[in-house]
Amino acid sequence: MARIPELARGRRRSRAWLAGAVSCVMAGMVAGCTVGPDYVAPKTALPAAYGERAQASSKAASPDASLDSWWQNLGDATLNALIEDALQSAPDIAEAEARVREARALRGIAGAADYPEVDAGGLYRRTHGSANVPTGVQPGGMGPGKNGNLWQAGFDASWEIDVFGGTRRSVESANASYEAAVAGSEDVRLTLAAEIARNYIELRGAQRRLDVAHRNLAIQQDGLVLTRAQFDAGLASRLDMLRAEALVSDTQAEIPSLTADARGSIYRIGALVGQQPEALLAQLDAPQAIPAPVADVPVGLPSDLLQRRPDIRAAERRLAAANARIGVAKADLYPHFSLTGAAGLESLDASTFLTSPSRYLSVGPSIRWLIFDAGRVRFQVHAEEARTDAAAAAYQRTVLGALRDVETALVSYGQSRVRRDQLSAETASDREAVTVATRLYRQGLVDFLPVLDAERSLYAADDKLAQTDRDTALALVALYKSLGGGWSAPSEAADSRVSTITRVAAP
Repeated sequence: MARIPELARGRRRSRAWLAGAVSCVMAGMVAGCTVGPDYVAPKTALPAAYGERAQASSKAASPDASLDSWWQNLGDATLNALIEDALQSAPDIAEAEARVREARALRGIAGAADYPEVDAGGLYRRTHGSANVPTGVQPGGMGPGKNGNLWQAGFDASWEIDVFGGTRRSVESANASYEAAVAGSEDVRLTLAAEIARNYIELRGAQRRLDVAHRNLAIQQDGLVLTRAQFDAGLASRLDMLRAEALVSDTQAEIPSLTADARGSIYRIGALVGQQPEALLAQLDAPQAIPAPVADVPVGLPSDLLQRRPDIRAAERRLAAANARIGVAKADLYPHFSLTGAAGLESLDASTFLTSPSRYLSVGPSIRWLIFDAGRVRFQVHAEEARTDAAAAAYQRTVLGALRDVETALVSYGQSRVRRDQLSAETASDREAVTVATRLYRQGLVDFLPVLDAERSLYAADDKLAQTDRDTALALVALYKSLGGGWSAPSEAADSRVSTITRVAAP
């Protein structure tokens, strides 16, 4: 007796579900209904401003500063040409564009399911009936020992009526996947431009350090000549001469390593641009200055990342595609309605094949409803819901990662500029110290040790300044990349959907 209320509740739930299905069928016959959760785009809590912005920016951004072609703000014509060439011909760009074309084709395949499918065909068959089977049994069919001909041509058509919106959800998913592929293509452009800029800065940094090494080597060699002269005159010890020789050798030993670093950067740039690695050697081997920004960076607000970062937009579109696939799976819980038809000509005699009596026609509706599948469809729905939850988590992770990238790049860029100012003052002092120590040594007022220390300090300071200029430029590139620069942001209307994420109950 205790089970009677349970059974009653079960029957009421079954009746309610059946009533809902019937009402949706009736509504679908008129206007169609769409099962599955309607997509509402994600909403993420973002800070009002970046915490590190004040440390990274000493002046306001130029009014015409833009993130779209951020590399032009580095003021290096050679770098501009390399990136522009790469964006036209690099293998990474070709691969990304191929993925976009694939996604566009898949979108077309999904949309084609919303239209009728029509086949045309024709056949001729010669038959001879077996004497051991009755009339009508195929393939003979004409009777024992009888010969026959069959001439046939016609059209077959079928159209599944999208009553419960499974096809519409499939098209929705394909559209979102296409948009994700487009955003992914923009992310490839951004990454490629940043990688070329990074390697270019590494190249110019290595060349700058080479120049520092050669200039300091010249100073040290002058000191060695002076020390030898002092030694020959009995005014310096052999220890002083050996120290001067060791300092020269130490600096000379740095040059091959720096040369290898510079050449390696050139080869990497060549491969990124889409040329043979050594093709750019003649163009880039001549030293140039490390690129420096012409104007300050238009950092903007954290909320701008939702529109500017291609990886965020791609993650959001992947979430939309996953959400739509829930409806695709749920549509299999409901009946599938189709219209099928066939029309053509059929005759046993070629002379009557094209006459009016040879026409045939068949048309009518059909229904297919999966009654038992051991829960396969429901498990598929649960799997799609789990994939959507995973895509939502991936979106949130991408947004948080973008905020982390910007804050990290801001503090790196800001502190590199502070360090650069300090090292510049140190280098000026060390250069003056070398001049003073050398003059005192010539006059015999000090031994060679102060000269040696001053030259070592000057070389170390010059080298650290070169590395800091390089690191500052690299931090600037990282900042531009983290802000999503390198492509034209879409219109505000296209991004109005980036506001909240909720899954609502299926109809």
